[in-house]
Amino acid sequence: METIETIARHHGPRGEVVLRRRMRDGVAVEELIINGAFAIDSSETDTERLLAEFALPSGRAHRVLVGGLGLGYTVAALSALDVDAIDVVEIEQCLIDWAYQGIAPSIAAAASDPLVRLHAGDIRLVLEGVIEELVGPWDAIVLDVDNGPDFLIHPHNRALYTEDSLRAAYAQLAPGGTLAIWCQGPAPALRALLEHIASSVEEHILDVSRGERSFGYAIYTVSRGLKPQQER
Repeated sequence: METIETIARHHGPRGEVVLRRRMRDGVAVEELIINGAFAIDSSETDTERLLAEFALPSGRAHRVLVGGLGLGYTVAALSALDVDAIDVVEIEQCLIDWAYQGIAPSIAAAASDPLVRLHAGDIRLVLEGVIEELVGPWDAIVLDVDNGPDFLIHPHNRALYTEDSLRAAYAQLAPGGTLAIWCQGPAPALRALLEHIASSVEEHILDVSRGERSFGYAIYTVSRGLKPQQER
């Protein structure tokens, strides 16, 4: 038997955000639903761990910037590495509020982590330098926003995946730093944009099973070279 419990619900300028818990055979799964569309759940978090590892191939960083809090699993994976500070920018203030209220263990862990600072705002504006109190460089920038450019819940997030915004993100990297982007599936147009910026683009396809369904998620990385000629 399966039951679904709504933990929290918020209606804001971008629509409805719902945090709920699904119980089946004694196993609890947290789910984040945005405007009626599935965004993320806690049943499979390997891709968040891999996202962190691809962003920090050395496992070490002074500063990391994360776009999107979600359920907090990407932040937890980064915190488990050798990182000094993690700035998380989340556009939905309610998720940050719920994290500090401790209503779900995964996001509560992010709020209580001494390495983590949570900021309400648009990650694109941070990358473009509009929000002056939050500036780079960062050793890694991790974008876990919406579902990637080809599976958007919020159409306005498309602006984040333009060449201008991606160049701005790349420019905020410290030398040797990495930009890592999570996508629900292969995104050839995104890869082409990144290849206009630098020659270090890599595509990682991850086969993931959720129940009886299989998915091919993708993570794209581009690293800022130590030498100027590696940039385009």
